[in-house]
Amino acid sequence: MSALTLGLVGCGDDIKKNPLVAEWDTPYQTPPFSEIKLEHYEPAIDYAIEINRAEIDAIVNNPEAPTFENTIVAMAESGELLGRVTGVFYVLNNCSTSPEMQQIALNITPKLTAISNDISLNPELFARVKAVYDQRENLNLDEEDMMLLEETYKGFARSGALLEGEAQELYRQYTTELSNLTLKFGQNALDATNAFTLNITDEAKVAELPDFVKEGLAADAASRGEEGWTVTLQAPSYGPFMTYSSQRDIKEQLYRAYNSRAVGGEFDNMENIRKITDLRLKIANLLGYECYADYVLEDRMAENRTTVTGFLDELCDATFDYAKKDVATVAAYAKSLGFEGELMPWDWAYYSEKYKEAEYSINDEQVKPYLQLENVKDAVFMLAGKLYGLTFTQVDNIETYHPEATVYEVKDASDKLMAILYLDFFPRESKRAGAWMTEFRGVSIKDGVEQRPLVQLVMNFTKPTANTPSLLTFDEFTTFLHEFGHGLHGILAKGKYESINGTSVKRDFVELPSQIMENWATEKEYLDLWAKHYQTGEAMPAELIEKLVAAKNYLAAYYNVRQLSFGMLDMAWHTITTPYEGDVHAFELAALEPTKVLPIAEGCAMGPSFTHIFSGGYATGYYGYKWAEVLAADAFSYFQQEGIFSKEVADKFRYEVLEQGGHKHPMELYVNFRGHKPQTKALIDQMNLK
Repeated sequence: MSALTLGLVGCGDDIKKNPLVAEWDTPYQTPPFSEIKLEHYEPAIDYAIEINRAEIDAIVNNPEAPTFENTIVAMAESGELLGRVTGVFYVLNNCSTSPEMQQIALNITPKLTAISNDISLNPELFARVKAVYDQRENLNLDEEDMMLLEETYKGFARSGALLEGEAQELYRQYTTELSNLTLKFGQNALDATNAFTLNITDEAKVAELPDFVKEGLAADAASRGEEGWTVTLQAPSYGPFMTYSSQRDIKEQLYRAYNSRAVGGEFDNMENIRKITDLRLKIANLLGYECYADYVLEDRMAENRTTVTGFLDELCDATFDYAKKDVATVAAYAKSLGFEGELMPWDWAYYSEKYKEAEYSINDEQVKPYLQLENVKDAVFMLAGKLYGLTFTQVDNIETYHPEATVYEVKDASDKLMAILYLDFFPRESKRAGAWMTEFRGVSIKDGVEQRPLVQLVMNFTKPTANTPSLLTFDEFTTFLHEFGHGLHGILAKGKYESINGTSVKRDFVELPSQIMENWATEKEYLDLWAKHYQTGEAMPAELIEKLVAAKNYLAAYYNVRQLSFGMLDMAWHTITTPYEGDVHAFELAALEPTKVLPIAEGCAMGPSFTHIFSGGYATGYYGYKWAEVLAADAFSYFQQEGIFSKEVADKFRYEVLEQGGHKHPMELYVNFRGHKPQTKALIDQMNLK
């Protein structure tokens, strides 16, 4: 019997009937979503926690001497049921939530933190782990086994196992408080985003908007029982309105609403920022680090804050003057059109788009007809086929969690199942903003049986309307490629232990597989294969592709500095060495000053809705996007050198990067693929700054 079946022996009838813990008699053991109800989550998680405790007790009380198999592997395989149940819950809480689910999240967070702490702070368990670790050189372990052992020992040490007495109790207290606060931060950001809408009933104020924008706003209004056109703070609504509307007063109102989400009021996150960063500092200090960044970066590819701050400063120094030049160019163009006064942030999208049209004769309206979502999806699948021999077949015998989600079998060239892939494209109030990849389960091998992953890609793309299918902007297209790169990292993963497979790599390395995929978006050889007008079927004209390529680096310096500002704010908060007791807004302004190329509107703040670093796992990690851009720029040049569909290069990238997961240090993986270490110059050269 499986561990799940064993766990059900002797338990009550109620839990036996709970679909979250029972055996899943479904294709590929996929979640039976239609059977799962809200009332199932907490009992299932409580039960799975007890099973996990029993598994740990069995390891601790094993009368045999600690070995790699009976301690390290046993630990790696423990918590399977808990991981399965929480995997379903958290995936759905991010993309199909409700007030009831948010309350469940609040209820279970302390319990999950407690079991995590009880494991990492268990002295008998750590003693067994340490006994194996101390003998590591004599165990004849293979590379993957050795990495699991090292990561297991390090995980204990970094989670307080070396602490004693009062210090351990403080660690428990701080981590429990922190998990609750970060959860609340994310809920506040989502609620604040959903709380604001702006309804427009004067047709003159939307007359200039492209049809696709007006149709989307009208659909939003109709869904809310409103007349006219409704703008929300969801990206497919907010972004196009800011880009195409000349209604400066409305745009200022929208901008201020968007950039003051969770600033004061019912969903305030300002004080949460102070509390979160204070707790992180306390945890770092307890573990012997001067600041939280030192603690985090010790386990990253960059390794220390000196490297990260130097990296950010180097990129900023190299591009800041060009970014100011970008802003001056757009401001001058706005003035030539009759704009008076200082260009403010709410003016930027409109006039930069106008200038792009004038300079490159290209805009989203020209490109969108060639980027029908269904065609883009097929084209992305085709690219994976050309590079890695993968095929994607939509199936209807596997349940999805929402009517808008679709599911696919992914197979390799030998017809072996590689993954089940769930796609979820459109925004809704129950889904958090942004785009991401995650898994219901990852890759592992147990008792000689390989478990393939259940991968999910979630986006917030332009919805279809009554008259028009979903037509993507070029940015949405590149977002699809980006997230699909993460998906490939999961789909092509190989290895015995889920905790070091697939995307379970250093945080500043995980964006390489996603960033590199974006490069195909402007490759004519690729676009020529599939980019056709959704109405006429005509191929994207060569001159339009040329314009896309020419516009690829439009405002590259400005956007580079903007991205650096996120990383610098992240580093500023996580390099504090004493608790910050001052004004949170003032702290942010000071941190952003080195990257300020546009005025910062009074009352606006990035931090209170910056879920990546305050609730999304990217604390002291946002620099990783830029770090990975450097890797991706250098890596893609290899494809350009040998051919963008080169099987030789793709096979090398697959074997040395995608399949390897966290089996080796990322710098070793990268050098094995590319033949040399990455250099910042690769990204700067790619920007083609002028």
